Amino acid sequence: MPVNEKLEKLNQEIEETEKKLRWAQQEEKRLTHQAKALTRKERTHRLCTRAAMLESYLPHPEAITDEQVSLFLKLLFRQDSTRQLMEKVFAGNGDFQGKDAGRKRP
Repeated sequence: MPVNEKLEKLNQEIEETEKKLRWAQQEEKRLTHQAKALTRKERTHRLCTRAAMLESYLPHPEAITDEQVSLFLKLLFRQDSTRQLMEKVFAGNGDFQGKDAGRKRP
């Protein structure tokens, strides 16, 4: 086989390999985007569910401002008794009792 034919064949292989690489890179981007979207949906669902749980314990939630709820939660979670109760309830949930346990939060 002449050198020109070999060179042409190698160039075609390079071109095909580059096409496959571009396709794989696009597929990687698509899958990464899809994973982020699923994570975002999971988080949104969790936030809505937990906010509904909180609201179910508030008296007249429609009359309470976001600032009042925020202040209430800040004060509640600063209590040592709340922190101790959380440690009991969430015992065994990974890092909950790890490096942040007992840390005073602002």
